[in-house]
Amino acid sequence: MTPLELSQALFDQLSVLVERRRGEGAEFDGEISLTDVVLERPRNRDHGDWASNVAMRFAKRLGVNPRDFATELAEGIRSVDGIADVEVAGPGFINIRLEAAAAGALAKTIVEAGADYGRSDALAGPRINVEFVSANPTGPLHIGHTRWAALGDSISRVLRAAGADVANEYYINDAGNQMDTFGRSVLAAAKGEPTPEGGYPGSYIADLAARVLEREPRLLELDDDVALHTAREIAYELQLAEIEASLDRFNVHFDVWASERALQQPGPDGLSAVDTAVERLRAQGHVFDDDDAVWVRTTDFGDDKDRVIRRGNGVYTYFAADAAYYLDKGDRGFDHKIYLLGADHHGYVHRLRALAGAAGDDPEKDIEILIGQLVSVNGAKLSKRAGNIIELDDLQAWLGTDALRYTLARYPADSPLTIDPEILRRRTNDNPVFYVQYVHARTSGVARNALAAGVDRSVFAPELLEHETESALLGALQEFPRIVAQAAELREPHRVARYLEEVAGLYHRWYDTCRVIPLGDEPVGDVHRTRLWLNDATGVVIRNGLDLLGVSAPERM
Repeated sequence: MTPLELSQALFDQLSVLVERRRGEGAEFDGEISLTDVVLERPRNRDHGDWASNVAMRFAKRLGVNPRDFATELAEGIRSVDGIADVEVAGPGFINIRLEAAAAGALAKTIVEAGADYGRSDALAGPRINVEFVSANPTGPLHIGHTRWAALGDSISRVLRAAGADVANEYYINDAGNQMDTFGRSVLAAAKGEPTPEGGYPGSYIADLAARVLEREPRLLELDDDVALHTAREIAYELQLAEIEASLDRFNVHFDVWASERALQQPGPDGLSAVDTAVERLRAQGHVFDDDDAVWVRTTDFGDDKDRVIRRGNGVYTYFAADAAYYLDKGDRGFDHKIYLLGADHHGYVHRLRALAGAAGDDPEKDIEILIGQLVSVNGAKLSKRAGNIIELDDLQAWLGTDALRYTLARYPADSPLTIDPEILRRRTNDNPVFYVQYVHARTSGVARNALAAGVDRSVFAPELLEHETESALLGALQEFPRIVAQAAELREPHRVARYLEEVAGLYHRWYDTCRVIPLGDEPVGDVHRTRLWLNDATGVVIRNGLDLLGVSAPERM
């Protein structure tokens, strides 16, 4: 019996009792749904496999005693197939114990579902745009981008697993003064000149300059303006390709690479998306003119001040590009927009929410801004190429993709994080990623050894999975779909990582107690074949969970 089936049984009985009370004159307000029936795993397994406070939640609304109402609910589901016992505890908790066969049946369900186990349609419906990283294409990705890359991609993965239609998006800030500064820096390096004032330092600029000269050997013969344009454009293309390659090695992939330049390019009517953004916002009634400038009344939506979108001299502000970009996302069919921003972007929260409101959207529903906190690595060296940052590529070469991605996804985005490389490089159980990956490798090893010993999955007798370690492991495996849906709803992939560590611990205790392969001359029995199902089910859950974090599931370690 799955948690969903158990919830359905409780819901059916709850519906019967609510209708009965209504018939007796109870003034019950509202309706009930399956989501009202919440199941939890008791901390003390002596209290059963599942517990629910649904009786206490509804008793007051029905005007009845919570414990008496819980007793009625318990009596109604006691005869449901697969339920061994139901008890009422305290003020009205319902504790439920499943029959061994009903609980054990999950192992086969998981194995047969394979990669689909844990997936649901809990968040099906709106199209979601998740924008993250979005670093300027003027240098290599650094440690901050590394955290946003891991978190953003893991958030998208759990959202997809919960049924959402999601697109990963990278916004390329390829317009503005920083691009001209970048071009001047590269051109100066190509000429053998010092870095211009305010320019980009680091040997990576010299490397780019050398590659630009390979692409355009006549660069230094061109007129100054043409040379600057050429150096900037070629270096931009090369640096963006490096960023994409770094992310690809980090197992992060984007569906859309959105260009700020594209928003500024004139259309057939001669107007760009930035040009039309002002009038589109004006049509919503939140634009006004003052002091020769054009303003958006963002204070209507909680911003601390109104924002200038076009100055009196006709020059657009950065806010104009933000507005055009937000509108463009809606034009492309995205109902919900998630922005994952760095710790230094707190000031953008109210501005973006206000922008959503000015565009006619609901700032509480259609836009979501997640602020990630800083991350540091003990003993990490600054990049030799960039000089003043710790590069993603260097971190990956030092610690490995799996260790980095798992660790960065293991903590909430809003908590500062310090990584201990000494732990991440150990092949011991105090390294969380090794601890979880080792369980997957162990399940694979058990399956290989079982095959060699003549243990297969030709028999499945779930009633034989009656040892307490089996009950505990099955109980945890049941939780996986709920954990995934919760992680998606709350945008907290760290819940998946912590769950996997719990499953790993339960598997080790089961492995130490219950044998899949018989000892000595003991014949292969149905209990061994059935335990192989549970072993393989655990491997499925670990593998699916690691995939949601962008981490590999090795079969040998």
